[in-house]
Amino acid sequence: MSDAIVSDEVLSEGYQPRADVGVFGGTGFYSLTDEAETFEVETRWGEPSAPVTIATVEDAEGEEPVRVAFLPRHGVDHRFPPHRVNYRANVEAMRLLGVRALLSPFAAGSLRPEIRPGDFVVCDQIVDRTWGRPSTFYDEFEDGPVHAPFAEPYDRVLRGVLLEAAAEVGVTAHDGGTVVVVGGPRFSSRAESEWHRAAGWHVVNMTQSPEAALAMEAGIPFAGIALVTDYDAGLEGHPDVEPVTQEAVFAVFEANLGKVRELLDAAIPRLA
Repeated sequence: MSDAIVSDEVLSEGYQPRADVGVFGGTGFYSLTDEAETFEVETRWGEPSAPVTIATVEDAEGEEPVRVAFLPRHGVDHRFPPHRVNYRANVEAMRLLGVRALLSPFAAGSLRPEIRPGDFVVCDQIVDRTWGRPSTFYDEFEDGPVHAPFAEPYDRVLRGVLLEAAAEVGVTAHDGGTVVVVGGPRFSSRAESEWHRAAGWHVVNMTQSPEAALAMEAGIPFAGIALVTDYDAGLEGHPDVEPVTQEAVFAVFEANLGKVRELLDAAIPRLA
């Protein structure tokens, strides 16, 4: 374990660990590999959810090493509920490390019968229904207005890499889909779930916002990939489909965590 502390001050002195790719771990995904160095990171927004671990993997050609920074967004013991995650510190930590791509696996409930538990969705759009979360780095316009474009929340190149990796490892990954982000930590009511479905959205999650918007402001290409764990509050016309429970989410995610790792193992070397 390293004793190094990464901060804005350390960066200005010219010393800091570096990483090429960042990964946020979601529900049930608390470490990327055992063979990694650990770094405490300090940011102007406070501490991130956990120390950052950095590991090195070979690129797709076995030539250039890729340094991967991993951070579990809920903490290593899932201590932070979705509305208490320090998203600004988490994204800022990745910016300080210099990542040029940020991958964000997350657990999600399906709003559509064709998107089944165990499937992945490489999202292309997002709807934010959270409230009260700090969702920008610009609390003041010190140097003039800054309004970040957000028409395309998810980077097209990274999405393509994830879809290619999914095909390579043989997992079902839907190309595109809108994630609606709710505040949590409770799940949706049936009425809310039906509203989300009627709006044409595909999966529901509690953490993609403000993560995606902050990555945009930080200038880091960002891609979110949903691992579907359930059918939210059920499916209209399918009375046999039970509403989601916490136990079901954790069980399905744990059963499919190997698929998440395989997908990342195939995608990351392509980002050298």
